[in-house]
Amino acid sequence: MAVAPQYQQPAAGASSSPHLRVLHTALVPPSPSSGPAPPESSLPLTFFDIFWLHSPPVERLFFYRLAPDADVAAILSNLRDSLSQAVRTFYPLAGHLRLTPATTNRYELYYRPGDGVTFTVAEYDDDADNLSTDDPREFARVAPLVPRLPEGGAVLALQATLLAASRGLALGVTVHHAACDGAGSTHFLHTLAAACTGAQAPPPPPVIDRTLIPDPRGLYDVFFQAVPSTDEMQFVKMSADQLIATFTLSKDGVQRVKDAVVAEAARRGIAPPRCSSLVATLGFVWSCYQRAKASSGSGEGSACLLFPVDHRSRMKPPLPDKYLGNCVGPALGIASRGELAEAGAGGLLTACTAVAKGIDEAVSGIGTPSMDALIDRIKEVAAMGTLSVAGSPRFRVYDLDLGFGRPVKVDIVSIARTGAVAMAESRSSAGGMEMGISLKPDGMDSFRKCFADAIAWLDACTF
Repeated sequence: MAVAPQYQQPAAGASSSPHLRVLHTALVPPSPSSGPAPPESSLPLTFFDIFWLHSPPVERLFFYRLAPDADVAAILSNLRDSLSQAVRTFYPLAGHLRLTPATTNRYELYYRPGDGVTFTVAEYDDDADNLSTDDPREFARVAPLVPRLPEGGAVLALQATLLAASRGLALGVTVHHAACDGAGSTHFLHTLAAACTGAQAPPPPPVIDRTLIPDPRGLYDVFFQAVPSTDEMQFVKMSADQLIATFTLSKDGVQRVKDAVVAEAARRGIAPPRCSSLVATLGFVWSCYQRAKASSGSGEGSACLLFPVDHRSRMKPPLPDKYLGNCVGPALGIASRGELAEAGAGGLLTACTAVAKGIDEAVSGIGTPSMDALIDRIKEVAAMGTLSVAGSPRFRVYDLDLGFGRPVKVDIVSIARTGAVAMAESRSSAGGMEMGISLKPDGMDSFRKCFADAIAWLDACTF
């Protein structure tokens, strides 16, 4: 049985990195203002959850600007109090993952009164504008701004870092994926933001009931036996000089991708794929990525795009929209590297067709025998070169106002560990999409050129 970790406030000036000064760390329990603490409880992991048992945690980073006259002490106090309120509603996230007593392969999310979420306050010497730029930045510069999960199975930690050089604040949020998916973790963050601003109509509470996901096929045992290791979840190995950068496809650019796909399909005399804005964006970034890889000599064989599909509305019966847990399944887009890397409409048609087909197969495979071999299939395609996807524009991360304005930039910095592309709605282009990419310097230079060339081609096209 895991023992809950004990937390002590570091001495003033304590440092956990050369540039980061930890001011204090506290364990924030569910708020007592609404009554007694939530009761001791355990939530068994479902087959959707167990897939993520060994995955690297998801690390999000929100950058905010502070007014010159901002009361920083009041901001931090309000953030901590609001965290306590949000944790009360999402109390399982204050617990920890453990092996269920008297079992050998059953895991659960266990909460008991006295548990809480680690909240760290720190200062960092780097400049907020430099840290929050879209341009390539060293991962090592932003990594100290997201907290590590405490030992003992903790699933959630937050860190508020003051960026003294330009009166900025960075909120780092680290979540263990086995506890909940992106819809659940961002639901928690929107609840936190509502508490910070005193919203009159906060988001609805989460639905905390894992019995809503039946398992008649015994997929938990199947998945547990084949669950990927941490190394297998990191499709691209991180280097010491890893960079992260953000690229934006405008609303007009998304539409131009759709138009290019339809026009190319018509030219070939074939039916175009169903090309939603998400399909168009994923196809565009995947094609650019493969063209950049091809420029370094990686142009033969097949490639895979691995991306999540939310199954809440597709379960039988459907799950509530605010179900707290994992209910995403992997979709696999597979295509020839050479065809994906083709410049212009050819690469876009290949990529978007593969993405649309991957969605259709993922949706139709729910509850069928094909799910039995799902993890083996993922391991198989990983060997061919996989680009995975994190995040979603549906999560509305740029709406997270904590009482001092919307974030100026949001990153999923854990993509440096997993090699994923991070998706979000564009903060600068209504209807557009943001894509976070992490590559080594040479790879980043190649990708930037391929992306810029593809945008220029789209802008020059007339459909």
